[in-house]
Amino acid sequence: MKKSLLIKFAIISFFARIIQKIRIVIYKLKGYDFDYSVIVERGLNLDRIYQQGIHVKANTLIASKVTIMSHDHCKRIDNQPILADVYIGKNCFIAVGAIIMPGVTIGDETIVGAGAVVTKSIPSNCIVVGNPARIIKTGITMNDKAEWSNWIDLNKR
Repeated sequence: MKKSLLIKFAIISFFARIIQKIRIVIYKLKGYDFDYSVIVERGLNLDRIYQQGIHVKANTLIASKVTIMSHDHCKRIDNQPILADVYIGKNCFIAVGAIIMPGVTIGDETIVGAGAVVTKSIPSNCIVVGNPARIIKTGITMNDKAEWSNWIDLNKR
């Protein structure tokens, strides 16, 4: 029984990796600037007006229901929305339902908590949560799978 579960898991993992690569290619064809190592789940709400304004670096994981905006309809110049690039660093984890507003830069190795609304730029190596997002922990490190790697060391303090 255990061997059959391992085989099933291996098959599912194989196809999941292929689907991830296809998603990234589709996003790149649409104009988004995603590194090929980015992992994106289903159900993202990405800006459709200024796709080339969304930049995501290597090994970042973006969970489902995340919204990333790169234009602002409320602020206009000559009746045109303001376009503002969004930069997400490498080895980040953007949790379920987070909202990233236009013009924000998220540093490397950062965790954005579930449902957080990021309205201002966030430095590297920290965790942000809430609405608006606030830093609750600094000094974190993430690995190439967007996993928090020094959480045990930081929690012993």
